[in-house]
Amino acid sequence: MKKIHLLALGFAITTFVSCKQEVAKGTVETTAPTKVIERHEPKEVSYTVVSTKEWLTKNEADSTSLRIAYATNRTDAENLKKMDSIIVPKDLSGDIEFYLPFPLEVAALKEVNKIILFSYPSQTFAAYENGQLVRTGPTNMGREKDQTPTGLFFTNWKAEETTSTFNDEWDLKWNYNIANKLGVGFHQYALPGYPASHSCLRLQERDARYLYDWADQWVLADSETVKVKGTPVVVFGTYDFKASKPWLELTSDPKALTLSEEDVKQTVQPHLSSIMKEQKNKEANKA
Repeated sequence: MKKIHLLALGFAITTFVSCKQEVAKGTVETTAPTKVIERHEPKEVSYTVVSTKEWLTKNEADSTSLRIAYATNRTDAENLKKMDSIIVPKDLSGDIEFYLPFPLEVAALKEVNKIILFSYPSQTFAAYENGQLVRTGPTNMGREKDQTPTGLFFTNWKAEETTSTFNDEWDLKWNYNIANKLGVGFHQYALPGYPASHSCLRLQERDARYLYDWADQWVLADSETVKVKGTPVVVFGTYDFKASKPWLELTSDPKALTLSEEDVKQTVQPHLSSIMKEQKNKEANKA
């Protein structure tokens, strides 16, 4: 098992601090702490289809393997049990990032403080800080007749728990709205393993809670005016609702859904000027 070390902001596992003092000149030069993400890469990334019942019997006590299985099948604990068969990595020794499509680093996002990406084709999301991947996981987006809108959005208001505007019997936990007038946001909700929502971006609770705490809310000048927008969110790609689940292709081609640095760059590039404009505005309006 190989260890990979990536530099990232705001994600501390190991910290190195270097300081240089120049007493004669009366100055002190200090290098800010550098945070390091330690990742464990599996020896290989390949997949196989197995009987869900048999696999769970062997792995039900292994929380790490379960988390990877939920992610690779774009589902959660309750819905995985309902599946006759599932796709799982042959080598489960790596971190979850190595089984999902987003790259660990994107140089083109180095100047972007925070950004969240949602991929329709792969039904996954990724959060980056200054070009470093800090979180990734599965999502279930809008069903065919209620597809999630694509493009650039910004997080605005959030609520630990709120009621769906589509059905007042649906309770949405860790909800973060990204399209206020459309009522679209990301939040915790059941993940059946395919696009099934009414336009929102469903997440596992652990991921919804992370993004809820990590992303920034908007700042309002008054009830009608947004002074500062929140964290940029880019929703991209299309989904073939008539075809089989695209992640099943991983059994024959483990890189079938892989997104390269260039792929992410091309996805974000059309929105980059708007993102940087809003980021500059946010920095200018800090208290």
